[in-house]
Amino acid sequence: MVIIAAADASTMHEAEDRVSEIVADFPSIDPLVVGSAEMGSLHRRLEQLEFADVSGGVGVSGYGAVRNAGLVISAILGHDTVVFIDDDEAVTDPRFLTTAMEGIGETTQGGKRILAKSGYYVDAQGRYQAAVDAPWYDLFWRQDIAYNEALGVVAAPPRIRPSSIAMGGCLALHRDMYCNVSFDPWVLRGEDMDYVINARMHGGDVFLDGEWSILHTPPSTASEATVFTHDVYRFIYEHRKLEFAESQVDLRQVKPEALMPYPGRFVDSSIGWRSRVTALLRALAGRESKQYLHVARKVVSEASQYARDNCEKYFAFQRRWPLVMDRIWEDVALKSLFTGERQLDRSAITGRFPVVRPDR
Repeated sequence: MVIIAAADASTMHEAEDRVSEIVADFPSIDPLVVGSAEMGSLHRRLEQLEFADVSGGVGVSGYGAVRNAGLVISAILGHDTVVFIDDDEAVTDPRFLTTAMEGIGETTQGGKRILAKSGYYVDAQGRYQAAVDAPWYDLFWRQDIAYNEALGVVAAPPRIRPSSIAMGGCLALHRDMYCNVSFDPWVLRGEDMDYVINARMHGGDVFLDGEWSILHTPPSTASEATVFTHDVYRFIYEHRKLEFAESQVDLRQVKPEALMPYPGRFVDSSIGWRSRVTALLRALAGRESKQYLHVARKVVSEASQYARDNCEKYFAFQRRWPLVMDRIWEDVALKSLFTGERQLDRSAITGRFPVVRPDR
């Protein structure tokens, strides 16, 4: 299954055409390419089943919604296990999927079922821990160090253990997990880390497999300030979400201390002031000063407001999720459509025009 999520809605149809061309070069593979037409069919079916309120969290826009789309379509096709791979990764191990399936559905010696399992990212040299640069202005923001600590268990036994982190582009989910726990559509970034929290709230765990990895080739980052802004939003959101969850009697409580070393230090009550102080220190360092001053003056407050306005929406969405998955499991109408037994009617699709770019 290839889900097309264009960064700009105006390029969606162009992206669909390009992906279809690429797929056509591999006749031995029979993938389901999911674009705007397929998503429209899915949304209409959800409306027929009286789940229109859920369709906004299942789509081709937003990290959590895109992953939820993969889960819903997997349920329609009746798949017991889902493996996620992202578009900036490459599978170099011929046993990748075999390794992905190892342990899934089994029970650990401690009595926990392995229903969600993450591998880890490696670079071209096979390194899975980032080179750490700890400048003075990041005194209160040692994110790489905490992340490396969390990955420090990769080479140590046992091979598969509960984890506080997950890599969304190297993630396997069993039916008993993905049909009961959804991704959060309101997380602006870091939906994989968030899924660890969601799973724990509902009594499960995401495990880390020390023998399962994938080559990660992310694009270069144009602006560190933009990345920092996204981090501020997601960490403040997670903190607020954990606080709100404490009032929900049907959920297992998840404390920041249980998410150490990462992301625990970034989702506790200090995240607000540490975000603002770090932004000011980075501004003093002279790197993208205007952007960092904007983070300190406005973004932290705006991120807090976004979290207050949106985090509780996930809990309402999540309570509907198992019902949706139960009704949509091997749905006859959509399964025949997605497997090619019925042709998708694209005659009503409009807007397939050349993209107009500013430089033309």
